[in-house]
Amino acid sequence: MLTILVHRDGRIEQVDRIDPSWLTPGSGVVVWADFAAPDDAEFDQLAGVFGFHPVAVDSARAATAYPKAEVYDGYLYAVLHGIHFEKSREAFATHDTDFFLRPGLLVTVHDGRTRSIPSVQELCRRNPQLLAEGPAALMHRIVDEMVDHYGPEVAELESWLDELEEEVFERPRPEIVRELLQVKRDISALRRIALPQRDVVNRLARREFPVVDQEVAYRFRDVYDHLARIADEALIFQERVNSLLDAHLSNMSNQLNAVMKVLTVITVIFLPLTLVTGLYGMNMRLPLVGSEQDPRPFWWLVSAMIALVVVMLAVFRLRRWI
Repeated sequence: MLTILVHRDGRIEQVDRIDPSWLTPGSGVVVWADFAAPDDAEFDQLAGVFGFHPVAVDSARAATAYPKAEVYDGYLYAVLHGIHFEKSREAFATHDTDFFLRPGLLVTVHDGRTRSIPSVQELCRRNPQLLAEGPAALMHRIVDEMVDHYGPEVAELESWLDELEEEVFERPRPEIVRELLQVKRDISALRRIALPQRDVVNRLARREFPVVDQEVAYRFRDVYDHLARIADEALIFQERVNSLLDAHLSNMSNQLNAVMKVLTVITVIFLPLTLVTGLYGMNMRLPLVGSEQDPRPFWWLVSAMIALVVVMLAVFRLRRWI
């Protein structure tokens, strides 16, 4: 779906098609064309109507592209990402937005899942001055909105990590390893997006691109600081997950050692009992044992075995083996 907002003569309006005269330098018109989940015909407009390079158009067609910023003839092409965390699916959903920026024109391309662009569109309809500031300022507002959405999503991830941490130390269970590995994968995905996106925004803040003026570059510095904090938090989260995995595996190992210690104690206790019963069951007469009709030797041996077990348990306890 194509949405076109045009600012001219001090007012903003939504139109169905673009007048080529609006795209000429010095027209005084600011155009924002937003392509939400575009089809092939709409993609063809990027190269046909706007004259963007086929390589940039092919990159915009791609389902997923990592954050980047490239300069083409007379315009800037940038890819930035929004995120959406769904705990029910145990996954981070990342969706990229492509920006084509040149004087008087901003074109955005996305898959329709972004929350930032509809929000900014509504703001522009209510306040025409936002679009009058220029396409670079409009791009900053969209990117700032995207990065602002990182906060609640990262907070939700941190909350889930706190729950897993409590389970590891209070209610350990074997299945928690799968959840820890899942959240570790999500944090790695967050870092893979946040780090290059931070670098792209840093380039915008340093005025590497002529289409971004000094005033807008100052605004991008605040976005850069926000992304830098998110990247640092992602690194801390990754270290926490690694520590939780180590703690969980150590806990499972300690439980296994406790079980093996009990089984070993039982085995050691029954070894001498097996020896005694084996000797007593031999088909030969043992010394100091009465006649075959006398039952007292049987009870003597049983009492001796019980006493042997008690003595062994006392020795184990004294040595703190059990």
